[in-house]
Amino acid sequence: MDGIFGWLGDHGAHQDLIRHMGQAARLAPDTPLHEHSTPMTGMAACSRFGKAEIHVQDGLTAALYGRPRFTDNELAAIARNQGPVAAVAHGWVRFGEKLPTLMQGNFAFAVLDPIQQQAFMALDRVGAERLCYAHQGGHLVFGTSALSVAAHPAVGRSIDPQAIYDYLYFHTIPAPRSLYQGVHKLLPGQALTLKNGQLSTGFYWQADYTPVDAAFDPQRREFRNLLDQAVRDADAPATAAFLSGGTDSSTIVGALTAARGAPVDTFSIGFDADGFDEMEYARCAAERYDSRSHEYYLKPADIVTAIPIIAREYDEPFGNDSAVPTYFCAKAAREAGFENMFAGDGGDEIFGGNARYAKQRLFETYAHLPAVLRRGLIEPVANVPGLSDRFPLSKLKSYVAQAHVRLPLRLESYNFLHRTPLDQIFAADFIRAVDPSSTDAALNEVYDRTSSDHYINRLMHLDLKFTLADNDLRKVGTMTEAAGIEVHYPLLDDRLVAFANHLPVDYKVRGQKLRWFFKKALDDLLPEKIINKTKHGFGLPFGVWSTQYAPLGDTVGDSLSDFKKRGLIQPAYLDHMLAMQRGQHASYYGVMIWVVMMLEQWLQANEH
Repeated sequence: MDGIFGWLGDHGAHQDLIRHMGQAARLAPDTPLHEHSTPMTGMAACSRFGKAEIHVQDGLTAALYGRPRFTDNELAAIARNQGPVAAVAHGWVRFGEKLPTLMQGNFAFAVLDPIQQQAFMALDRVGAERLCYAHQGGHLVFGTSALSVAAHPAVGRSIDPQAIYDYLYFHTIPAPRSLYQGVHKLLPGQALTLKNGQLSTGFYWQADYTPVDAAFDPQRREFRNLLDQAVRDADAPATAAFLSGGTDSSTIVGALTAARGAPVDTFSIGFDADGFDEMEYARCAAERYDSRSHEYYLKPADIVTAIPIIAREYDEPFGNDSAVPTYFCAKAAREAGFENMFAGDGGDEIFGGNARYAKQRLFETYAHLPAVLRRGLIEPVANVPGLSDRFPLSKLKSYVAQAHVRLPLRLESYNFLHRTPLDQIFAADFIRAVDPSSTDAALNEVYDRTSSDHYINRLMHLDLKFTLADNDLRKVGTMTEAAGIEVHYPLLDDRLVAFANHLPVDYKVRGQKLRWFFKKALDDLLPEKIINKTKHGFGLPFGVWSTQYAPLGDTVGDSLSDFKKRGLIQPAYLDHMLAMQRGQHASYYGVMIWVVMMLEQWLQANEH
């Protein structure tokens, strides 16, 4: 793992502490550690990809992880001639807290000023990178890994029970919380300031959803120009592309092929399992763009191989099982000699591509029906005694019940932790140690903070945080790095994100049509078969395979058996999930079994 870390505050034995924090973060052992320390600061950077740097200037120290672009001409020139981290240090001296507004792209940086006892940190707008921090005992500690921050003796590695609950609810630990008490994570577009002993955070950037009134053709031309520019700016030597056959990855391959005027190497993952394989769409796109296609069919044994890798590479428990195909796809690219890959992440969250956006339109429409129709006809019919639990009235009853739940909480109606009373899932001591309502509060905060009153924009803003920054970008970024690949996300270019945010809502979701503008604007680039396909993604047949492949089933059984001893989840509930997964509900219950298994695997790999 690569990254940056450091602290501001008086501490002896700096070299020992730097090594200790680096070892905790599992920084790449074969890569030099660039470090600097003074009586009041310590700072280090480790990077195989040239993304991590430190810089010392007139008593000021700066650390940068990422590849930012500077919109200020002077800073851009310094970045070209002296390196981006030098531009960060100079930019802080010249512009102060305005600095991140002059930066675009992926970045996480920290500037420490021991003379003034000040510090400033910032994270990029979409959360492509990551930055953790703690303010304890007169020390400000930071790092791109929560493990390195917790390794500082002023912080410590006390696990936060609420973080465990959040993980089981979200299948990841969303920012600003981390696994460790006292360790926090910056949100996308957020900056931190330490001044006069006081710590404060605020957003230097927020998504602006003010619609721009323009005709389709000019908007289409601007979009295509921005897409071409984003792809060209991100292209680098030895770059290949993920290709799932979905709209986003196909768009990136098509745009990169057009920009280069030459075929692109693409890497795709297949599954020999009914309902999971999408290779036909990947082949359709590869044929359309004359790509040099590389295919790998994932096997159950690969999951067994990947489990300890995932547990080792993430700095916190991570429960998205599509990390497995992501890793093997990137690994195949690295073995073929590639060092960079394009990924299509972000298109759904900025152009309106998630199926729940259209589904929620139905619920929102119901809320606007005349009350006399809802309460006088529909709801009495949905609750007819003796019939309401039978199809089709059971479906209507469920629909009405969900319609009465306010967004965004309605999205979690099918969450495992809502399907069963908590006292039947968790041990009593664990329930007393957490606040189950905090997950609702976290969702509401992001949803209500959106600079738009329209629920479609609010849902996309929610997904930018929870689906993208907290989950998908963590999945792809960590697994590609584990495979020795640096990933790039052209659709998350700041210029494209700003353009998409300003599109009218019905350009994003028109009736039940998702991504209306995106697909129409690309109808000459994308194959019709892909434009009209339903969304799928890198789903993993874990639930099915773990009942068919003994070594995988053994890993599951051993992990859950060990987890029972931790006293967090009631053994009877774990046994119930296993029984249901081994019966008629392999895929459904396989999701939560994977989440619990990976929590146990992570804890075992990271307990010292």
